[in-house]
Amino acid sequence: MLWQKVTIIGIGLLGGSLGLAIRQRQLALKVDGLVRRTASIAECEKCGVADHITRDLARAVENADLIILCTPLAQMKSLVQEMLPYLRPGAIVTDVGSVKGTVVRDLEPLLLARGVHFVGSHPMAGSEKTGVSAARADLFHEAICVVTPTATSQREAVRKVEEFWRAVGASTIRLSPDTHDELVCRSSHLPHLVAAELASYVLSPAHPPEQGLLCANGFRDTTRIASGSPEMWRDIALANHQNLARMLEVFIGNLQELQQALAAADEKALQEFFEQAKQRRDSWKVQTATSTSPE
Repeated sequence: MLWQKVTIIGIGLLGGSLGLAIRQRQLALKVDGLVRRTASIAECEKCGVADHITRDLARAVENADLIILCTPLAQMKSLVQEMLPYLRPGAIVTDVGSVKGTVVRDLEPLLLARGVHFVGSHPMAGSEKTGVSAARADLFHEAICVVTPTATSQREAVRKVEEFWRAVGASTIRLSPDTHDELVCRSSHLPHLVAAELASYVLSPAHPPEQGLLCANGFRDTTRIASGSPEMWRDIALANHQNLARMLEVFIGNLQELQQALAAADEKALQEFFEQAKQRRDSWKVQTATSTSPE
């Protein structure tokens, strides 16, 4: 479908990539973007991510039929409260947040009271790079986007949001907000926590200066995501703190079993540990390659 006006709130990697994809694929007659800093306007205009960039929230969302929240999670509720008087009844609001339970519970009632539809989204796409200069029109190509409707979601609004994500190149699946948060905690939030701790520990100034020289491709691959936005990941950890604390406890328990095997020089246990990890990852690679290949 052709949107009349799409507004992107927050023009960083995801917001900028959405703007580029929407414009490249001609999905909207007009794309507006909201930024926090005046200095960001010129950069966004140079990158061509929107038709109009502004710091004026009312101007940005006025007459928009689709608004996409691409800000850190902690900013979403206050932004929605501020924009409520300017939203067109019947408009659709979605987001790209990595946690859905708190976002849906915070935003859906506010928007429904205004006659505006909220449908949560989470595109499983991104990079350790931040800022609009890292934006790419193909960022969502063959990515999975989770859409998280609730019992009060309007069916047509959900359909339009799913159609939008498919139009920018993603494949969509539906999950409840709480199921999304549990699954993504294991596959995204926990790995980021582990990568951050690994980077902090290995590169600690307490170690000899030669330590960094011996960190090669394995270390780079394992810790790449630790270079992500600290503000964003702080908000994610806080918003999903119960799941993350519980899964970290399980993970630590698994590491303690591995520690015991190492202390005992248990060859059989170590062999089984590495074999199981390889088998599960190799099977996952085959499965995901098959599920994303063209039919």
